[in-house]
Amino acid sequence: MTKPLVAILDDEPDIRNMLAAALEEAGFRTRTYGRATEFEAGLRATTPDVCLVDLGLPDRDGLTLVHRLALESGAAIIIISGRAQVQDRVTGLELGADDYIIKPFEPAEVVARVRARLRQPKSDMQADGNTASFSGWTAHFDRYVLEDGDGRETAFSHAEGEVLRLFLSAPKRLITRHQMQEALGGAAGESFDRAMDVRISRLRTKLGEDPKNPKLIKTIYGAGYIFLGDVTWR
Repeated sequence: MTKPLVAILDDEPDIRNMLAAALEEAGFRTRTYGRATEFEAGLRATTPDVCLVDLGLPDRDGLTLVHRLALESGAAIIIISGRAQVQDRVTGLELGADDYIIKPFEPAEVVARVRARLRQPKSDMQADGNTASFSGWTAHFDRYVLEDGDGRETAFSHAEGEVLRLFLSAPKRLITRHQMQEALGGAAGESFDRAMDVRISRLRTKLGEDPKNPKLIKTIYGAGYIFLGDVTWR
């Protein structure tokens, strides 16, 4: 079996080397880049399983790059940044990152976060297939787009797609926060809860939901969420 590939984008050589050494010791393949242009050229040749992306890049705005990655690649995205403000973390998650690690960090933590992103779901609520139809919408998970009844398409990120697939795999069933954490990986806690809130909010917006009275993704306060549409997979 081919080892998972992790792409590391950071302009500091010491950090790139430290992360590459830790990940390779843990059984991953790595490719390292110091500039966004080099990183993008590498992605055109090979799609990694996980991208570690620093925000403070010399040749590109890191957040803009993260947003484009989320829309165009199937890789999981983990931001590694010295920006520790809550708003920075929220913005990174809203733009499509799967996780956010603040510098300085221990390499073992990064390895654990990467493993969490690649962990096979423990839940039985994951459906096979790349296309699901529901309530006048079609979700194309191979292309990361939502298509409405008139054929108009709206892109969604890898992170949003994980949550959407989970909902569409278990329609009309309560999905608790604990089940979401088990299925999607990652450490339970405030950071995970905030990430889920951001992704669900963005999905509701893309589905044209009234935020005060959503019809498809219903919040059951104190319990979790229920997806109310009828779903057909193919």
